[in-house]
Amino acid sequence: MSKRFQDKVAVITGAAQGIGRRVAERMAEEGARLVVVDRSELVHELDGIGPVLCLTADLEQFADCQRVMMAALEHFGRLDILVNNVGGTIWAKPFEHYRAGEIEAEVRRSLFPTLWCCHAALPHMLEQGSGAIVNVSSIATRGVNRVPYGAAKGGVNALTACLAFETAERGIRVNATAPGGTEAPPRRIPRNAAEPSEQEKRWYQQIVDQTVQSSLMKRYGTIDEQVGAILFLASDEAAYITGVTLPVGGGDLG
Repeated sequence: MSKRFQDKVAVITGAAQGIGRRVAERMAEEGARLVVVDRSELVHELDGIGPVLCLTADLEQFADCQRVMMAALEHFGRLDILVNNVGGTIWAKPFEHYRAGEIEAEVRRSLFPTLWCCHAALPHMLEQGSGAIVNVSSIATRGVNRVPYGAAKGGVNALTACLAFETAERGIRVNATAPGGTEAPPRRIPRNAAEPSEQEKRWYQQIVDQTVQSSLMKRYGTIDEQVGAILFLASDEAAYITGVTLPVGGGDLG
């Protein structure tokens, strides 16, 4: 087993389920000391996978992002890696069917946690003179029935490039992955608690169909295929890479 993250301190957001949880598990296997964060109490199931601090927080709120970064410093003494994984489509439908409040909620969910966490972590990384940030974006910046989500992830891509420009000469690398469709177990806590209508199911199927058709490989990826790209960008193997959004969508460039 590689030990790319031996003694590195990594904050992983959205760590209770899916991609974020698997990032945490694999970083722990490779020697990282972890701060795993989620709004769900399920994040405490990661307690014991290694040196780990499990925190619940609402990362749509800047104060909670600041609290998480301070807790990481107080517990482990430094902050080497930040993986911003919070986000995800709440509703899936043509843009004209979104209400104003739903549009705002999508942007709050899929842009602001990344924006706030970068802002909260950056002073500490700059003080160290080193750090790696990996933002989880999405292929959905070009896709159907998710315009507000796609717009939010487009913001993540822009944030990634701009922050890399500002910080590269001060020892910070900032990159992103843009996952395509990913096979994952059913979410134990859904993003949208309401049972979808038959029409909403048809709209979501349009997303699935378009995602597969846009992929050269004509399939969804696995969680580990997504996580592998995140770990690479977070590791010293990517020491000469910054400002990049890497599509991980079977050939779909987003």
